Amino acid sequence: MVARAARAATRLRRASPAPVRSAAVPVVLLATDFDRLHDDVDAALGDDTVSVHRVRTGREVIPAVKELQPDLVVLDLQIGNMGGMATCLSLRSEEGAGRLERRPVLMLLDRTADVFLARRSDADGWLVKPLDAFRLRRAAEILMAGGEYHEGRLMATGDAEPQNAVIPDQDTAENPGEPEQVPPAVAAQATEATTDADDTVATEAANAEAAEA
Repeated sequence: MVARAARAATRLRRASPAPVRSAAVPVVLLATDFDRLHDDVDAALGDDTVSVHRVRTGREVIPAVKELQPDLVVLDLQIGNMGGMATCLSLRSEEGAGRLERRPVLMLLDRTADVFLARRSDADGWLVKPLDAFRLRRAAEILMAGGEYHEGRLMATGDAEPQNAVIPDQDTAENPGEPEQVPPAVAAQATEATTDADDTVATEAANAEAAEA
């Protein structure tokens, strides 16, 4: 009888570390109202080492961040009446006011021209759809490690930057005193995208205010 009691105590000691490992699992918060996108992100990132949580609207992101304290926030560009850009700006506002700790934000874009929206929203990284598991995992790992991950950034040559490119946190060339020469076609696309960004922010802000009223 004594031997059986000793064996039972040993089994209990082996099981005790499990809650500690579970608490250390990184948390990813995904905001999207598109079920297929949630399935793709969950399949790419969710496993025994990462926990993926989902909200369906932009207005739910800040309360979810306060509750879950995620290691990474993933925002779909289009999320109901408060899209990814307005949501990211709102999150940055809370962080700037000291009400939340700053955390990395990955934005999922519909097209290369939307890069301007992501940059103006102060996102740490972005991916251009269609997505794949390799790029999602790579971007998530880099952002959670404190880096940045950018896709589809327009270069001075007018060509889109290759996918999966990791860009350092710098916007200046080797000779910062010399202005970057941008071809007219690229400048026109940048102006159009910037105008779209301003319209998007104004529209989403109005929708968010109307929803809160």
